[in-house]
Amino acid sequence: MDENGAELAVVSRELSPAQARNLEEALGRPVLDRTQVVLDIFAQRARTREGRLQVELAQARYLLPRLAGVGRLLSRLGGGIGTRGPGETKLEVDRRRLRERIRQLEAEIAEIRRRRRRSREGRRRLGLPVVALVGYTNAGKSTLFNRLTGARVHVEDALFATLDPTLRRAELGRGRQVLLSDTVGFVHDLPHHLVAAFRATLEEVAEADVLLHVLDVSRPGWELRLRAVEAVLDEIGADRQPRVLAQNQWDRLAAAGAEPPLGLPDGVPVSAATGFGLDALKEALVAAIARVRATRTWRIPYREADLVAWLRGRAEIVEERYEPEGVFVAAICDDEVAALVSRRLAARPRNEGAPPGHATPEEAVSDEAAGDGGRSDPDGEKGRGSGGL
Repeated sequence: MDENGAELAVVSRELSPAQARNLEEALGRPVLDRTQVVLDIFAQRARTREGRLQVELAQARYLLPRLAGVGRLLSRLGGGIGTRGPGETKLEVDRRRLRERIRQLEAEIAEIRRRRRRSREGRRRLGLPVVALVGYTNAGKSTLFNRLTGARVHVEDALFATLDPTLRRAELGRGRQVLLSDTVGFVHDLPHHLVAAFRATLEEVAEADVLLHVLDVSRPGWELRLRAVEAVLDEIGADRQPRVLAQNQWDRLAAAGAEPPLGLPDGVPVSAATGFGLDALKEALVAAIARVRATRTWRIPYREADLVAWLRGRAEIVEERYEPEGVFVAAICDDEVAALVSRRLAARPRNEGAPPGHATPEEAVSDEAAGDGGRSDPDGEKGRGSGGL
């Protein structure tokens, strides 16, 4: 290290406090372990308050058992300092301050989780399936997200360029829509401090209907990256949803005149950069969604024909047949949409004489809720994005 003029050492694994101290004494220079490097990168990438809170919580949990001799680092963590008691050492004061800050951060992140849960409930009322993009960091997820949605989220050839989840509508063809979610990329041996701290963000993945796994097949080591992503998905409870594998960066293989890697699992060859393979990818997503969404049938009276138009935007219409007594509709949708339609139709006799299209299914359900508890719209989402029947 002296020959190379190195000023610090980086170890590609997590070190215990004792190991780090011993290495620093032996090498005579600062030592960073893998977790510290990843946490520092995350801290630089966090752009929103939610992201910064989650990164700070991970840093604080990592630092707590390593406080001896590093009390000076706490100045950047904020939080109030209690009165120093008789005989209380500086280390004890620092630990107490850090524990108080951790409790404060946990409370704020718990509120973030509650808000995200309410947002997910509001999105379910739209009836659109949710597809979450997952993959190793720098695999091209955000580029593919922009291709599928027409959005312009930040794209950079860098590790963890995306931390905060982004949600947009995407068209899969023939009027079929999904909500596509882009979130943080994974890495081999992702520090458990980060997985725990980013639980609020990673729940967006765990609650999705389908996972779209983006794998960069143009670089060696794809097997390791594939296993690393699967390990994180297992850890956060996202191991049961249908998955579609997007084998990304085929344009780079073609440019280099290289053959596809041997042993690739089944997937769809795509290039997020050029748009190659997107139609096949959309069809694969449609097939995966169909596996988790059942086909339901209704006979809708003509005076409720606005309900048919509402369904077209929130379900895949398999059959639409006009009969003397009404419109027969067969549609692929989730339980939430099916319940809204059924309750709207069940409430019809009570609303005889009301003009057609007087209320959306959400509003009909909200009216019933208001009669029960006086709280007709718990999430403030009434009518927003519902199509306004």
